[in-house]
Amino acid sequence: MAHAVVVLAAGLGTRMKSKLPKVLHPLLGKPLVGYCIDTAFASGADRVVVVVGHGAEQVRQTFEGYPNLSFVVQEQQLGTAHALAQARPILKDFQGPIVVTQGDTPLTRKETLVGLVNALHEQAAGMAMLTMKLDDPTGYGRILRDESGNILANVEHKDATPEQRAIKEINPGVYCFDGSLWEKLKQVDNHNAAGEYYLPDLIRIYHEAGQKVASMESKDTGELLGVNSRAQLAEVERVLLQRLRDHWMTQGVRMIQPETIYLEPTVELAPDVTLWPGVILRGQTRLGDGVEVGAYAVLRDTTVEAGGIIRSHTVCEEAYVSTGADAGPFARLRPKAYLEEGAHVGNFVELKNAHLGKKAKAGHLAYLGDAEVGEESNIGAGVITANYDGQRKHKTTIGKRVFVGSNSVLIAPVTLADGSFVAGGSGINQDVPEDALAIARERQRNIEGYMKRKRDEGK
Repeated sequence: MAHAVVVLAAGLGTRMKSKLPKVLHPLLGKPLVGYCIDTAFASGADRVVVVVGHGAEQVRQTFEGYPNLSFVVQEQQLGTAHALAQARPILKDFQGPIVVTQGDTPLTRKETLVGLVNALHEQAAGMAMLTMKLDDPTGYGRILRDESGNILANVEHKDATPEQRAIKEINPGVYCFDGSLWEKLKQVDNHNAAGEYYLPDLIRIYHEAGQKVASMESKDTGELLGVNSRAQLAEVERVLLQRLRDHWMTQGVRMIQPETIYLEPTVELAPDVTLWPGVILRGQTRLGDGVEVGAYAVLRDTTVEAGGIIRSHTVCEEAYVSTGADAGPFARLRPKAYLEEGAHVGNFVELKNAHLGKKAKAGHLAYLGDAEVGEESNIGAGVITANYDGQRKHKTTIGKRVFVGSNSVLIAPVTLADGSFVAGGSGINQDVPEDALAIARERQRNIEGYMKRKRDEGK
C-alpha cells in the first residue's frame, strides 16, 4: 500500500550555535534534512511533507523543484504531536499509512520505514513504532510493556520514575499510523512536565480505541543518531564517510589510509582508482579506471578519465583531465580547464577556461587563462596570458608545436600560429605568423666597469 512520510524538522537547533537552520547544515555536501527526504522517497512514499520552523523559507528554497514534496510551518514549538498536526491540511485526504520520522536523523534506512509500513499492515495495527535498546538510554522516552510483551505506553525521561529509567528499550521517534491519525491527534494533551504535546501519547489513545500498537526493533543503534550539536554532526558524518569508503573499496578502489579520505555521495569512482592520504573529492567528481590522485589533492566537479594522474596538493574545480594527462604537484585547474590526452600541467601552474591539446605542456610557474593551446606546444616557466584589460576578458590562441619561452607575457587578444617560437622574456601583443620567431624585449647593453666605479665612489 502506498504511504506518505512526514519529516519533523522544526527544531531550533540552538546548540549548533549557528545562523543557519539546523536542518540545512551540510553533511558530506548535502543538507542534513536532505538525507531524510531522500530516504522517505526511497522507501516508496507517494508524498513527503516536511514540518519546518526556524528558517522555513530558506529550507523551502533549498529543495524547490522536488516533486511530491511539501513544506508546512510550525510557528510555535509546542511538541512533536503539535508539529505533526501541521501536516494535516496536506494529508487529510491521503488514504494510506502515514510514516513519521525525525529531520535530524540522517542515518535512518529506507528499510526501516518500509518495515514499519509492513508491520502496520501485517499485524492489522492502528499504529506501529520503532524501538531500540541502548546501554545508556538517558534522555530518551522508555517503552512500557505488559507481561505479554504488548506496548502499553511511552514515558519521557523527565517524567519517568527511577524504576522506569532503568528500562533499556527506548523510543527513537519513528512511527507509522493508519488513516485515523488526525482524529486521534486531537485527543493528545499537554499534561506533562514540559507542557508539550507528545506523539507517544498516541500509544494510549490507540489502545483506548481498541487498536493494536505494533513494534519493530532496530538492531542498528547508529541509524537513529540525532544531530543537535556540531559534535553530533561530526559523528554522523564520520559514519556516513565510513560507509562510503567501505562501499568504494568493495568496488575495487584503493585507499591508502582510508580514514583520511573525504568524499561525497555524488562522487563516482572506477575500479583501480588509487587515493593517497588526505584526498578530498566533492560534488560531481568522476574518476576513471586506474586514475591516481596524490596526497592532499582537492577535486570538485572534476572528471579524470582512465589513466589520468592528479599529483599531490593539486586543486581542481570543474575541470576535465583526459586519458594519460596529468596535473601537479601544486597545480590549480579552475573552471573549464581542459587537458587533452597526454597533456601535462606541472607545479604552480594555474589554468582557467583554458584548453591544452594533446601532449601540450606547461611545466611550471605559468598562468593560462582564456587560452587555447594546440597539441605538442610547450609553455615555459613564468609565462602569463594577460587576458583581462580591466573591463573585458580576451582570448589567447596558441597553435600546434608552438614554443613559448620562459617569462613571456602574451597580451590578449593574440594568436601564435603553428610552429612559431617566442623568445624568453618577450611581451607579445601582436599575432605571430606560422614558423616565425618573435622577440619583444629591450636589447641588452653591458656597461663596462660600472659596478667598480660605484664601489669606488662609496669609499
